[in-house]
Amino acid sequence: MNFWESLMSHFPLLAKGGPVMLVIIICSALVVAVVVERFWVLVIQSKKIIPPGFLEKILSFLARGKIEQAQKLCQEDSSSLARILQAGFKQLGREREIIKESLEDAGRKEAGWLSRYLNLLATLGDISLLLGLLGTVAGMIKLFGVISEQGPGNPSALAGGIAEALLTTAAGLTVAIPARLAYRYFSSRVSALAEALEEQADEFLNQIEALKSSSSQES
Repeated sequence: MNFWESLMSHFPLLAKGGPVMLVIIICSALVVAVVVERFWVLVIQSKKIIPPGFLEKILSFLARGKIEQAQKLCQEDSSSLARILQAGFKQLGREREIIKESLEDAGRKEAGWLSRYLNLLATLGDISLLLGLLGTVAGMIKLFGVISEQGPGNPSALAGGIAEALLTTAAGLTVAIPARLAYRYFSSRVSALAEALEEQADEFLNQIEALKSSSSQES
């Protein structure tokens, strides 16, 4: 007994759905892994992206002229917001546009990290849908092959072809629909987080400019 026959003996649905069903099952496992990972990062651990009250502490230090303390606070924090603000601190004392560009570059990197695996999730959904259609076509080809060889008088053989077509279609849709819904949800979540990071970076930049203006007036 080869591997495929052994697998089919343990999982009857694979026997009915054909090899395409195995690929759909692999896609479903990958979808579950990506969804769990992204949900953990973007939802459960969202406080590690934008820590509540973190920006207020930074702005408070800056307002009192305690720049070194603000920089140290960013260096000790591992959040996305802290990494973006660190990029701004590295350009401290330079023109506003240079600081802004540095903040934007860091923001794009963080947005790329937040959206990690989302394209894979969308691709898995599309592939699963297409595999379901492929299974439908394969099942129908099998069905017509049986009819051409044995005629329409063999119900069990005809049922096998119909079952393969229907099972793979259902399995493909079962994977594709949740994958696409998860992709839409996580994409909107990433957009909201990216927008919040941008707003806080702008507040930081305005505070830096206010600090620079006050320093110029004193001198």
